[in-house]
Amino acid sequence: MFKKANKVKLVTSIGAGPIGGGWAAHFLAQGFKVNAYLHSEDEIDMFNSIVQTAWVSLTKLGLAGGASLRNLEIFTKLEDSLEGTDFVQESAPERLEIKQGLYEILGRIVPDDVVISSSTSGLTMTEIQQKCSTPERTVIGHPFNPPYLLPLVEIVGGKKTNPDAVLWAADFYKISGKSPLVMKKEIPGFVATRLQEALWREALHMVANEEATPADIDNALINGPAPRMAVQGQCMAFHVACGEGGMATNLDQFGPALKLPWTRLKAPDLSKELRNKMVDGCAEMAGDQHFEQMAEDRDKKIVAVLNAIKSN
Repeated sequence: MFKKANKVKLVTSIGAGPIGGGWAAHFLAQGFKVNAYLHSEDEIDMFNSIVQTAWVSLTKLGLAGGASLRNLEIFTKLEDSLEGTDFVQESAPERLEIKQGLYEILGRIVPDDVVISSSTSGLTMTEIQQKCSTPERTVIGHPFNPPYLLPLVEIVGGKKTNPDAVLWAADFYKISGKSPLVMKKEIPGFVATRLQEALWREALHMVANEEATPADIDNALINGPAPRMAVQGQCMAFHVACGEGGMATNLDQFGPALKLPWTRLKAPDLSKELRNKMVDGCAEMAGDQHFEQMAEDRDKKIVAVLNAIKSN
């Protein structure tokens, strides 16, 4: 029904922002040809800057055979960007009316044997595919930012999606160097974002209650669980931490502590005072560093972590 995942040669990436540009860079680094669709010529410089920045880190990670920036072609006409495509990665703005209108067009002009995947982080495919005439091949492929470095992609279909399209997407993302997570069902926030949001809510509560500053929170994460999570997720970390008894010992010994009033998972009131504490705290940590400098430093360190993991 769909083109074989290992036969994909040309990918169309829709969107000029950090996600669309990041996806384009990722696929280029994996040796694919990429057609990038941008809404306007005014977005070209920004898009090229994202790709060029990503390419520095991707080169350090190692490029696939045949990978080249010369394999990138930029279009401002959607139909032209889709000609001959084998896969579509859509990263349009997170507005339902825009997504639905786009999928109405994609459903008509993209060949039926081509899977269309959305990078959405806040919408469901059931919502997005409502006006699409061929919804059976539409899926969500939600990346973690930056998509050219972090391997995770969360995959789920909508009510009208053919399960084969989900399996196809999982195969293709794995072939293209990603670590796919096939979701059991559509849920708000997927898996990784929900876990991230739990940390975020706790951080906001601690800042609001003057229990910690933004710098304290980042210090705790960077020098606490973060390095361990690079090699063991939360579940396996607790399993290994309890020795031979594993997770059973962890739950039997520490399970009752879950009822202690440690956490405040309900979102705090985002008052102006809390908003200013967060903004001021982060500005103080950033100092006079420019966004691009901080993003470059972030990418360099992520590359070092990924290379360290690969070498073991």
